[in-house]
Amino acid sequence: MKTSDFLYDLPEELIAQTPIDPRDHSRLLVYDRRDRSVSHRHFYDLPEYLKPGDCLVINDTRVIPARLYGVRSGGGACEILLLKQLGVKKWEALVRPGAKLKPGKTVSIGDGRLTAHVLDEAPGGARVIDFECEGTMEAALDELGEMPLPPYIKAKLTDKTRYQTVYAKYDGSAAAPTAGLHFTKELLDKIKAQGIDIVPVLLHVGLGTFRPVKAENIEEHEMHSEYFEVSPEAAKRINEVKHRGGRVIAVGTTSVRTLESASPEGTLLPLSGDTSIFIKPGYEFKCVDALITNFHLPGSTLLMLVSALMGREEALRVYETAVLENYRFFSFGDAMLIL
Repeated sequence: MKTSDFLYDLPEELIAQTPIDPRDHSRLLVYDRRDRSVSHRHFYDLPEYLKPGDCLVINDTRVIPARLYGVRSGGGACEILLLKQLGVKKWEALVRPGAKLKPGKTVSIGDGRLTAHVLDEAPGGARVIDFECEGTMEAALDELGEMPLPPYIKAKLTDKTRYQTVYAKYDGSAAAPTAGLHFTKELLDKIKAQGIDIVPVLLHVGLGTFRPVKAENIEEHEMHSEYFEVSPEAAKRINEVKHRGGRVIAVGTTSVRTLESASPEGTLLPLSGDTSIFIKPGYEFKCVDALITNFHLPGSTLLMLVSALMGREEALRVYETAVLENYRFFSFGDAMLIL
């Protein structure tokens, strides 16, 4: 299949620039694979589509304020975008301008509150950077870092918590698992009260999520790698749901990638490590039965994942319907439930 097979027309004005308030008042497009029907609801209606014995699988990663601005040792402004933690204060990062930040260079951030030493080059034009600061790196990032919003969001985010799920727990993501942004604590409590288990897994989202597919043949696309964890407790609870005949409903494509990476033979295993799984049409799902997701970029690997669950032609039809109905797209946009 070709990347061009996954394109659709999206007016720029439908790209959501700010999060909706309250979180669960975003719109919800419900697609039923059994009869190919489309319904238009709101996210707070989600409990109507869940049954006792089902489970929601959430990704409890926490986005770090990974974008840092500083001054190079030779003078001149620069930007560092943290991608992956390699040690206590050592990170793989993207830098701008790359030509001015070769190994051996240093950057002062926050008037010297944080100093970045460029140690080495890494794949994809990234750098290995060792940071020096008083106190913890986490405290320095909270003070000096900005949320790494996707490039299509131009509006300033005044409240960092809005690019964070209400259940975010473990630091490590360079981008939010955005399907989870629609949940409030009250909605989660209502879902639990219905007899639906809510099970956390972990995948630290990398910026490869936003990188376009440049290969025309999608088989030639090289997926980025991301760290994931499925605990023994999570594997046990999810396997029990499958055994009882309940549905595993993944919240977001990151939860899908985690569950499918940890189900090599059809049974979910307690695993951790890096995954570069590429889910595209023709893929046979081993664990996931349904999906809650946002709308994705044309030609993206995330749209290909959704197409694997719905079928390519149906996915594009539903996306075109969402455009006609003026749904809000991408990170701060509306949601879709695929049953």
